[in-house]
Formats: sequence, structure tokens, C-alpha cells
Amino acid sequence: MNYKSALDHKVFKTIGKVSDERGERAFVIGGFVRDLILGRPCKDIDVVTEGSGIKLAKAVAKELGIKQVSVFKNFGTAMFKCGDLEVEFVGARKESYTRGSRKPIVEDGTIEDDQNRRDFTINAMALSLSKNAYGDLVDPFDGLRDLDLGIIRTPLDPDITYSDDPLRMMRAVRFATQLDFAIESESLSSIKRNAQRLEIISMERIHTELNKIIMADKPSIGFKLLLKTKLLDEFFPEMVALKGVEKRNGISHKDNFYHTLEVLENVCRNSDDLWLRWAAIMHDIAKPPTKRFHPKHGWTFHGHEDRGARMVPKIFKRLKLPLDNKMKYVQKLVLLHLRPIALTKDIVTDSAIRRLLYEAGEDIDDLMILCRADITSKNEAKVAKYLRNYDVVVDKLKEVEENDQIRNFQPPVTGEMIMEEFGIPPSRPIGDIKKAIKEAILEGDIKNDKKEAFELMLKLGEEMGLKRVN
Repeated sequence: MNYKSALDHKVFKTIGKVSDERGERAFVIGGFVRDLILGRPCKDIDVVTEGSGIKLAKAVAKELGIKQVSVFKNFGTAMFKCGDLEVEFVGARKESYTRGSRKPIVEDGTIEDDQNRRDFTINAMALSLSKNAYGDLVDPFDGLRDLDLGIIRTPLDPDITYSDDPLRMMRAVRFATQLDFAIESESLSSIKRNAQRLEIISMERIHTELNKIIMADKPSIGFKLLLKTKLLDEFFPEMVALKGVEKRNGISHKDNFYHTLEVLENVCRNSDDLWLRWAAIMHDIAKPPTKRFHPKHGWTFHGHEDRGARMVPKIFKRLKLPLDNKMKYVQKLVLLHLRPIALTKDIVTDSAIRRLLYEAGEDIDDLMILCRADITSKNEAKVAKYLRNYDVVVDKLKEVEENDQIRNFQPPVTGEMIMEEFGIPPSRPIGDIKKAIKEAILEGDIKNDKKEAFELMLKLGEEMGLKRVN
């Protein structure tokens, strides 16, 4: 099969021309070829040459008039940008592994050697750039057939492929999720057998693949595979603990693992924000340790939002996820995810609305997306009722926000103003006055207004025995 017309871009023709002049065969390989056949856009081009990838990259860049070439000598690779394409070059190689490491012993090789070391048949396909075979598909492992069948399969024995580089097990799940493909049965069994080999992989590489699964259109596919293959046990046991249903006195609770996946899918329909999706994954993470059974009330999970928020930093730290504002954002949404439901009651005070706006701040809209996503009942009438109630809450939030501007609350009176007015150094009374002013605004006793806040500051200072110096 020939794909000459798909390689009409000048970068491909130039690579072919230069590699022919150098007497070396060059090929486009991997994801670009796969996505080309699937009709998916791809701007990342991997080129393998039966020679030096670095030398070929420099020669092609010179021919194209590209001045900047990034060279990675340790890996024998080089890359440059050509328009909106990112082109990476590497020499064909063959690899061998020692059991305790995923770092291979690398030797120069042929295109056949290079295809043998690829993770999956659908990623081992290559297109020739040589003049006498331009656009010819080189497909020794029937990757084209596997694309047609929608199958993820390893080129060689899966036990060898996965044991050599256990990250490939995460990649198998990722590709199955992104492409909505099935992992071939022997390959799936092999992942189960080799799951514990994941321990030699750095958590950064694991969470990179996990985040790609989370950002897929249907991440639930990936999480079900991670659970089935026992991979999830290796790095996220807290999520595994959500699985299962317990029954007592004829009363059972829902399976919180599958509920979490439903919430995640609901969020995905409304947002492609990675960290909001993480908040969906984590929102009920503390249900197992907070689960209790009461003969009168059935199953309860009291305080799971607070316990869950406290679990977030520990889990993020272990997974080597960011511990900055992204983690704090997830933590905040986990802590607050039950609050809006309490505001769906008939009588809700403006004070309660103000406090939620104050605590959620700029993230109030994301919080409401999460809360709506958390409605997973099979009872359509019940779902419709809850969603209508949330519409009322949103209207109330807008109304209070328009009047009081609490969402981005900044104290109308600062500590510096208090110190200047009363001529005092940094001390406890300053914090007490600021807290009292904030509470008065949230309770609606005064407006979120500098004049009213300043007058209250003077009154509070007088009650504390402070004297104005101005």
C-alpha cells in the first residue's frame, strides 16, 4: 500500500532527498503513520534513519533553511520545527534490557530492528521516504489489520515487551482509551501478570500516562482497564478501595468506584480542565475510611469531604503531581462539593450564599459543574429535580454576587490601615478587627464597602481601648 500523496509536505520530500544523497534509508514511523491512517490530526513526526539521526536532522534543516536544531546527544536524537510540524530524528536501533531497569542497552540497527522494539503493532508501521519506495508502507506485524480491528497488540511476546519496559502497560491502556480499542486478550493477560513490574517506573512517567487517560473523551474506559489489570493497585490503591458494595440488614450502598467514573464522565461533557477532572476522581476518595452502618439510618459517610480534602496532598505527593495551586484547587473542590446541595433547601440565607462564594471564590463555577456531575441517580425524575434545584442555587449565587461582590473578596480595610489609624505595631488586635469585619460582611450586617467597613473598624478599635492617632 502506498501513501505517497499523504507525504506531499516539503519536509518529507526534503528528508527523502537528503537521506538518498547520504545513502541511508529514512522512514516516518509511529504515531504519525497510525494517525494518518485513522484520519486523526498529528503534528508530531518521528523519523528513523539507518544512520545518524542527529546528522540527518542537521542536513535536512540546512536544506530547509531552518537555523535552530535541538540536539540530545545522550539519546542520539535531534528535532526542529517546520511550520506547525515538530520533526524528531533518531537512528534505527536495537535494544536489550536487564530485568531491574527499563533503560535498554542500545546498538545501531536496521528499520527491522527498530520496528521490533516498538510497543504496539499500530505504532510499528513506517512509511518509506526513499525515492524508489516513497510512501510505501512497511508493516511487518500487521498493524494495519489491527487498526481495522481496533486492537492493541504487541509486536513480539507481550511478556517480554511489558517486562522490558513496564510503562508500555500504561501506554496500552492509554491507547485503548484514546482510540476506543480493545487490548488483545493475550496482551491483557500479560499486563495482569506483569502489573507489579510497574514498581521500577518513576511516578512522573506513570502520572503522565494517567493524565492522558484522564484527558481522553471517555476516561472511564481506561480506569476500568487499570482496575481489571491490577495496574491501579500499584499506584492508586485509594481509588481501588472505592470498589465494591456492602450489604447489611438488606441495605446496601452504591459502588463508589463506578459512581466516581460516572461523575468523571459527566464532568468531561462540560469541561476539558485536567484538574477539575481530578477533583471528580477525588471527590469521594474518603468514603471507604468514613463508611459507617447505623441500623436506623443505613450507610453513612459523614465527613468524607473533609477527610478527602486532607487526603489530596498525600496522594498528589505520592503520584508526584503538582503540589502548588493545582493541588489546592482540587483540595478546595473536594472540601466544598457537598455545600451547594445544602443550599437547595427552600429557606437559604444570603449569609450561607455569601460564605460559599467567599470560600469557593473564582472556582464557584467549576464547583457547580462538579456538583451537577455528582447527580448519578438512575431515577430521571430525581435527577431533573436536583438539577432544577441547582438552577435556583445558581440564580441565588448570581443575585448575591451582584449585590455584594464576594467572589473575589478583598478586605475593604487592610492591616496597614488599622496600624496607621491606631498607631500600633503588628499585633493580635489587627487580626481580630479584620476577622470581625469579614464576618460582618458575610453575615450581611454591613455592606462590602470601604466606608462602612472603616466605620466598623473605628468602633471595634474603640471597644478594644485603641485610640486614633489621626
